[in-house]
Amino acid sequence: QVQLVESGGGLVQAGGSLRLSCAASGRTFTNYPIAWFRRAPGKEREFVGAVFGSGSMTVYADSVKGRFNISRDNAKNTVYLQMNSLKPDDTAVYSCATKADYSNIRTPFAYNYWGQGTQVTVSS
Repeated sequence: QVQLVESGGGLVQAGGSLRLSCAASGRTFTNYPIAWFRRAPGKEREFVGAVFGSGSMTVYADSVKGRFNISRDNAKNTVYLQMNSLKPDDTAVYSCATKADYSNIRTPFAYNYWGQGTQVTVSS
């Protein structure tokens, strides 16, 4: 089993920054993808980005590219989501997820293990 715990959410003004953490424990998949998803009220879960390999390989949704950055510290079994230039549209519950393969990176249903999520609210 894998346990994922997110932290770092909160309330921030538009244009501000937040850094989310996703700490993994149990059986971890060092080089497999860890992804961030978000779900805004009344909307479907949306892919934000993912990191895989040793941390050098990342992919992002177009909506966050250039503003968000994902990094990975395998020694700490932790993945970070640095969010800059935040917009009110970024308001959502952010969750991290992982799985033991490299397929369908952007598809939430492909992930087996999820954290509980952390709320990010961006005020205008």
